[in-house]
Amino acid sequence: MTQTSDNVTWLTQEAYDKLRSELEYLSGPARTEIATKIAAAREEGDLRENGGYHAAKEEQGKQELRVRQLTQLLEHAKVGEAPAESGVVAPGMVVTIAFDGDEDDTVTFLLASREYAGDDIETYSPQSPLGSGVNGKKVGEDAQYELPNGKLASVKILEATPYRA
Repeated sequence: MTQTSDNVTWLTQEAYDKLRSELEYLSGPARTEIATKIAAAREEGDLRENGGYHAAKEEQGKQELRVRQLTQLLEHAKVGEAPAESGVVAPGMVVTIAFDGDEDDTVTFLLASREYAGDDIETYSPQSPLGSGVNGKKVGEDAQYELPNGKLASVKILEATPYRA
C-alpha cells in the first residue's frame, strides 16, 4: 500500500519487494535484451529507414524512464505494515462508496499509489480529489470532493478494509 507525502512513499513489504524485483529485471536482463535488439537492427543497414532500430530505441527509452522512476520511488520508500482494519479510510484500503445518498450506486476502489495498483481493482491516488475527500473518514460518514467543473460531489463511505493482494 502506498501513499506519497512530502517525497516519502509508504509501501508494504510485499509492494516493495515487487517493485524491487521489477527494477532488478529492468536494470539487468531487460537491458541486455534491448541492447541485443538494437545491435541486430543496426546490422540491417541504413538506420534512417530502419523501423526495427527505431522501435528498439523507443523501447529502450521507455525502459530507462521506468528504471529512473523505480529508483527514485524506492530511494524514498518507507516499508511498513498494511493499515489496520479500523473502519477509517487510509491509503492501502479498499473503499466502497455510494454517490449522493444512493446506496445502490456504489464504487469500490483501492486508495493507493498507481505504483501499487493491480489489474484486479480500480485505484485512486490519495492525492486525487476523491482520494483526498475520503481519506481519514470513517465508515458511515459522508465525504465531499471537488469535480473537474468545480462543483462539489458527496459520497457516503460504506466500507473500508485493508487490501489483500
